[in-house]
Amino acid sequence: MKIRETEKRVSARREETEARGETFYQGPSKIHLASFPPKERWDDWTELDSRAWPEKKERRYMLVPTTCFNCESACGLLAYVDRETMQVQKFEGNPEHPGSRGRNCAKGPATHNQVTDPDRILYPLKRAGKRGEGKWERVSWDEVLDDISGRIRKAIVEKRNNEVMYHVGRPGEDGFTERILAAWGVDGHNSHTNVCSSNSRAGYQFWMGLDRPSPDHANAKVILLISAHLESGHYFNPHAQRVIDGKAQGAKLIVFDTRLSNTATHADYFVSPYPGSEAAIMLSIANYLIQNNLYNREFVERWWNWEEFLSVESPELPTTFETFEMVLKNLYKSYTFDFAAHESGVAASAIEEIAKVVSTAGTRFSSHNWRSASSGNSGGWQVARTLFMLNALLGAIATEGGVFPNAWNKFVPKPIYTPPHPPMWNELTWPREYPLGINELSFLLPHFLKEGRGHLEVYFTRVYNPVWTNPDGFSWVEMLADENLIGCYVALTPTWNETA
Repeated sequence: MKIRETEKRVSARREETEARGETFYQGPSKIHLASFPPKERWDDWTELDSRAWPEKKERRYMLVPTTCFNCESACGLLAYVDRETMQVQKFEGNPEHPGSRGRNCAKGPATHNQVTDPDRILYPLKRAGKRGEGKWERVSWDEVLDDISGRIRKAIVEKRNNEVMYHVGRPGEDGFTERILAAWGVDGHNSHTNVCSSNSRAGYQFWMGLDRPSPDHANAKVILLISAHLESGHYFNPHAQRVIDGKAQGAKLIVFDTRLSNTATHADYFVSPYPGSEAAIMLSIANYLIQNNLYNREFVERWWNWEEFLSVESPELPTTFETFEMVLKNLYKSYTFDFAAHESGVAASAIEEIAKVVSTAGTRFSSHNWRSASSGNSGGWQVARTLFMLNALLGAIATEGGVFPNAWNKFVPKPIYTPPHPPMWNELTWPREYPLGINELSFLLPHFLKEGRGHLEVYFTRVYNPVWTNPDGFSWVEMLADENLIGCYVALTPTWNETA
């Protein structure tokens, strides 16, 4: 009875709102967001001040769209700006944002804590003592920019271009900084990806030349997740809505996670294998599809490079697709359910049941892995590689309910002019010892500098705290404290951290 009464009130609210010609945010639950301010009134919205209770005190706000930066999901936020004080009073989700659709995790509203952080750095500070002493003095922007730009210019004029490095953890932009560095003739972009997601990226990169998947969970028939992406997986929190959308339409959810996560509680099949053994399970599922001819033959023949494979691996055999199918069956036949059970500790019968569910998905098989088993284990790149192999077998790539290359599903305005890559190779980020590195070998930087492989005149860090992030934080402390290794260190951070 209460539910019906609530639905009636929501329906009445909708009729009232739309009669005024304003936007009604119903939300998928038919209740959630129903009380959200119509966008037509965002410039002057009035609501009661909860902190004035029991007094009924009205406050007038401007609702200003912005973006959350507490992970790379970049969910939409609305800043409630008090029209009287012009101060941000709170943050809520932006229902007009196509990704988050008005729903945010706790990190979104917590943005207000960062805006009002008493330790927030609001102006440039210059070190006034030895590095690490914690002595600082306030200086002007002109002084800072003159000093930094003078050092950069001197290094470039003296052909020491590789002594300028910009080390970023979370860009928050798409290509701007790389263009600036290229315009300077500097091969100095560095990232933290190799202590983050490089293993999974490699698995996808080797399949499709792009290192990030973009799954269409909402339209999938079967969803397979390796780790807890539904509710907590940075930076895929908006996936939660799409996974639930898919389940509401009858999709089966399969979750591989060593923990009984919140995602696992929503799963139709929850599997907790030995950490790192997920690749063995994926191979056994692939073998099941291959041996039983349950793969998308047309897709495999059209898009797999089977001709090149045969010419290298079996040059003595006829170069026909039928030959490839025969070779494929023989190649994967050892990856049985019993093999996977032995490697993973999961019962063979359970793996077989999951394989049968996967086989029913057709081109609507949505899968995802990012860190988790890929990052936490040696050879973890095979987890993402074998998982995406299932999509490649089913033809569930760039299909409704399948998985897209991420670049296909996002729009980035193309710059009028993009400078060419500098005619040099920075071995501090791409050392010759690791020719197959997918991303910068950033965690080796202090070791290379201490070995005498180079010197940095200007070193920037932004949204990156290497002393905390890297497992050998004291190596970074030693590097940053040595002015013979780094001439000028610029910490671009709004708050104090271990590195700054």
